[in-house]
Amino acid sequence: MTFPTPCAPTTVRGRALRALAVLSASVAALTLASAAFAASPATNGPDLTLTPAPAQATMGQGTFALTARTRIFVAKGDVEARVVAGQLSDMLLKARGLKPAVVEGAPPAGEAAIVLARGATSSDKAEAYALSVAPTGVTVTAAKRAGLFYGAVSVWQLAVQDAAKGPAQLPAVAIDDAPRFAWRGFMLDSARHFQSVDTIKAILDAMAAHKLNVLHWHLVDDQGWRLEIRKYPKLTSEGAWRVPAGAAGRDPKTGKPIRYQGFYTQDQVRDLVAYAAARGITIVPEIEMPGHALAPLVAYPQFGMTKTPPRESMGDWGVFPYLYKPSDETFGFLNDVLDEVMDLFPSPYIHVGGDEAVKDQWKASPEVQAQIQALGVKDEHGLQSWFIQRAEKHINARGRRMIGWDEILEGGLAPNATVMSWRGVEGAVAAASQGHDAVLAPDSTLYMDRRQSASADEPPGRIKIVSLKDVYDFDAAPAALTEAQRAHILGLQATAFTEHMRTDERLETMTFPRLIAVAENGWTPEARRDWKSFSDRLPAETARLDVLGVAHDTVPYEPQATLRPADGGRVSVALASGLGLGEIRYTLDGKAPTKASGLYETALAVAPGKTVRARTFLGDDALGRIRDYPVSLLAANTRNSHQLELCGDGINLSLEDDAPLNGPRAVFAVNLMNACWVWKGADLSSPLTLTARIGQVPFNFQIGADKAKIPLRAPATPEGELEVRIDGCGGQRIAAIPLGAAARGPGLATVAGVLPKQGGVHDLCLTFTARTVEPTLVLDQVTLTPTKTKT
Repeated sequence: MTFPTPCAPTTVRGRALRALAVLSASVAALTLASAAFAASPATNGPDLTLTPAPAQATMGQGTFALTARTRIFVAKGDVEARVVAGQLSDMLLKARGLKPAVVEGAPPAGEAAIVLARGATSSDKAEAYALSVAPTGVTVTAAKRAGLFYGAVSVWQLAVQDAAKGPAQLPAVAIDDAPRFAWRGFMLDSARHFQSVDTIKAILDAMAAHKLNVLHWHLVDDQGWRLEIRKYPKLTSEGAWRVPAGAAGRDPKTGKPIRYQGFYTQDQVRDLVAYAAARGITIVPEIEMPGHALAPLVAYPQFGMTKTPPRESMGDWGVFPYLYKPSDETFGFLNDVLDEVMDLFPSPYIHVGGDEAVKDQWKASPEVQAQIQALGVKDEHGLQSWFIQRAEKHINARGRRMIGWDEILEGGLAPNATVMSWRGVEGAVAAASQGHDAVLAPDSTLYMDRRQSASADEPPGRIKIVSLKDVYDFDAAPAALTEAQRAHILGLQATAFTEHMRTDERLETMTFPRLIAVAENGWTPEARRDWKSFSDRLPAETARLDVLGVAHDTVPYEPQATLRPADGGRVSVALASGLGLGEIRYTLDGKAPTKASGLYETALAVAPGKTVRARTFLGDDALGRIRDYPVSLLAANTRNSHQLELCGDGINLSLEDDAPLNGPRAVFAVNLMNACWVWKGADLSSPLTLTARIGQVPFNFQIGADKAKIPLRAPATPEGELEVRIDGCGGQRIAAIPLGAAARGPGLATVAGVLPKQGGVHDLCLTFTARTVEPTLVLDQVTLTPTKTKT
């Protein structure tokens, strides 16, 4: 990765000129690339499934046969090229079972071989390469090792367009390629949930295979400190563990607390840094300050604002009030930590967080208020600016540059600092307008903790949908910037905060394939990006992710069924996929759907007892899994919480249950600020029996004074009731179903009651009564069936 060179503060004009010289996002380069491509007779067509799409590509005639006899040639003495050749050989072995031999020197006359050669390309960027594929041979040409590696990655992708093993035919093509942006990244949060070293390596492999070059590693937060610091061993002996909230934090047999814990040793970090560097990836470490600091302050409370930071709160999510004390002693501690961090990570950038620092503790401290007066800063925001700039001076003294979340703009920012904009793109616009470099990481589009489709089969997370297409369509060149200011946009990154990603597999599933869309956004010139072309390449991308051993979300591709009662005792089955790609084929005879099966065009009327089997096809390729939907009147009259409408926009989550300790857990759609659900269009022409499956979740969310705004409805019975109202949540209450033992948890339980006849169709609002939000009662699913009357 080519970063701007760390240096002393300079003029805005000087920084802009330097950025133009080193960043791949310069307007001039984009214009040249677009013009060159426009003159090219071919694009990323049906025979070229490269992702990200190259800057320029011209299809040729014929194919290159990759076989067990194919060899890779590099120049004698070119150690870097030989290493890259070995990497390509290893990647082909894993993917296709072929391991080309690596040879120094030129291939013999007439041998169809792969050649990695040094040479100039049309771009002077370090990651630029040229690739020629013809029946007579394959040649990758690049001036730098990074370019050779990415050229080799493109060869690998051409050889891996499906899941087959053995020989492959690579389409003839001439490619001239270079990245749009210098920073093409992914942020991994290992603080909220801890990942294995093997998982991180698998993610690095998938990143490298798609030309991503920055892993921003979030190692520290309120919930855990994940990095061994030898001078301060309690950071890991005390700060690396917590007791999860609710049933997940207690042994169901003994009732004893269960620790969630883990940290990375310095040897493991060195191994990961080297592993990433070999794949062209820079790991940028993040050490949060002055907020998000509960874990280190539990370990070393003398550096905080309170003598006894609450360990029990480490199992919570949200924004915490615990800050570092802005003292010389604290900076001695932080400088020692940063020194060990910089010894481990050679990255030109060190991330200091700086976000969501609630200033209440500083406001309440006479000592801090006196310090604000003595420093001559305006207020607590000015004090944070002073705090961040003091940390930056230590980072700069080691020849590194500081980067932080966009809050570091508040109160003033040192000239050499870089801003990572997460609250929309506005932070990047403000930073670039002031002459600061910036990275785009808006939570609205590039946060991976949002769901990828409306299906209840999606992993838990924030309920807002950010689809693969939403990520692909993200505009990484804000219109609010001038051309000179755009030179300060280093690039973009996806961000995976892992509160809701409890397992490594879930992290991967929430991240992929959306991270591939980020890769194309960061590499491919804007004029070359095309959603139709990208989506047509998804079958090949699915095969590659499978080969790489990375879990990925297929739910948005797959047919989702909506079952509703129909005339004549039949059931209406409507099928649709989250992304709407391709076509849906289905069967009713139990056979697996194929490309030749019935084409779904409109809702089916199906007799109960049948099973609808459905699958999406994109061209001739299956996309996603076969989905089976057993048809019954009971299923047609049941809606899960994700199929009900939530009340308002508060803290809307697809929230995982805290039980059982092991095995699958239910996932509830809920607005924690107003836990109510609406069933639209219930026919109350006759009495109905409502059967609800309910659960309870711990309210482990730090939301400050907003907690008092959550409405509570007084219960009439000890455990509370499920209340049902019609025509709005302020409407007439037609039922109050006692919860009894079902409210006690943990896990799921069922309650039932009768809804009296009301006449006609009404919307039902379902809420719980309770004296407290701890725990919060939630709906899992609701079924409405005709009430049986006595005869």
